[in-house]
Amino acid sequence: MDLGQPCGDRAPGIRRMTGMFCMFDKEARKLLLGATLAVFPLLLCGCSHDPHLSFLDPQGPVAEIQRRHFLEMLAVLSIFVALPIFVLIPWFAWRYRYGARSSRYTPKWKYFGPLEIAAWSGPFVIVTFLGVLVWHSSHALDPYKPLVSTQTALRIQVIGYDWKWLFIYPDQGVASVGMLALPAGRPVAMQLTSATVMQSLQIPSLGSQIYAMGGMVTRLNLQADEPGEFMGENTMYNGEGFHQQQFRAIAMTPDDFNAWVSKARSSRHCLDKAALRALSRRTTRGELIHALGSGKHREESISFSGASARLFPAVVRATMTGTAVDPQAPVHATAPRTPPKTETLLGKREP
Repeated sequence: MDLGQPCGDRAPGIRRMTGMFCMFDKEARKLLLGATLAVFPLLLCGCSHDPHLSFLDPQGPVAEIQRRHFLEMLAVLSIFVALPIFVLIPWFAWRYRYGARSSRYTPKWKYFGPLEIAAWSGPFVIVTFLGVLVWHSSHALDPYKPLVSTQTALRIQVIGYDWKWLFIYPDQGVASVGMLALPAGRPVAMQLTSATVMQSLQIPSLGSQIYAMGGMVTRLNLQADEPGEFMGENTMYNGEGFHQQQFRAIAMTPDDFNAWVSKARSSRHCLDKAALRALSRRTTRGELIHALGSGKHREESISFSGASARLFPAVVRATMTGTAVDPQAPVHATAPRTPPKTETLLGKREP
């Protein structure tokens, strides 16, 4: 029987079997095309410019270091792990092919020193090199480490709610939801906490990801080199509104940033007790803006005037103790109490 003839000219059994293969081949081509079309936009994320979405398109010094370290790791894995495999597999296939006369048949072979040394020294060198590289990268990218700059860092206090982020500018007396305004070329020093469950703030193109926890404060230092718009989000799942807990990080020129601060100071929305009650509800950014009387801007950001430096420590204290937030309370009233004496591992007590 000639299997090279067309599918329709073969015997019924062969025709049914080859027909299934032909159908499978068509479905495989469709699946491959669909997968390619689905992955292609992800490959372009690193090249996107409006807004910037990935650390592969860095817009700040932290993301630039992250990309360089990523490429270093990729190079190490490619050269020391993938390359030997792709070189040795064809060599083994050729040397020990059927009918080869140069290879010996040794069924009782047990030990070969050079092969043992190569098998164990290779992974040892790779793990050691990667360990040193990761150690260096971890210290170089410490989120608590202030960025070197001739300018004073801008202070921003970040509070995670369900399902929105509140950004407070204590030195400017303003706050915002849905937008993080940044002066380009100036470091930003953030303090983060959560008024609910654990959350995770990330602005990929600026190179950041850090957790915010209730009753605790974490820190993050960032900088945007040039004006632009960047995507920010919460990467820790926290309920049905999780997918909408996003914001725009917009780097502006110093003049534009000062103009934005002046506009926020004149906002008719004041960060008072009523606004805090609205913030504490389990609502998305759009629902919050609608509840505050700005329904026509449901998908945009909202600014608050009258933001007090007392609010952030008050939220930390209230979340830790389970009490109501009072932004007008004195700062010392929100300070945590002195912890009780604890037993150390050495058996000594210390305050």
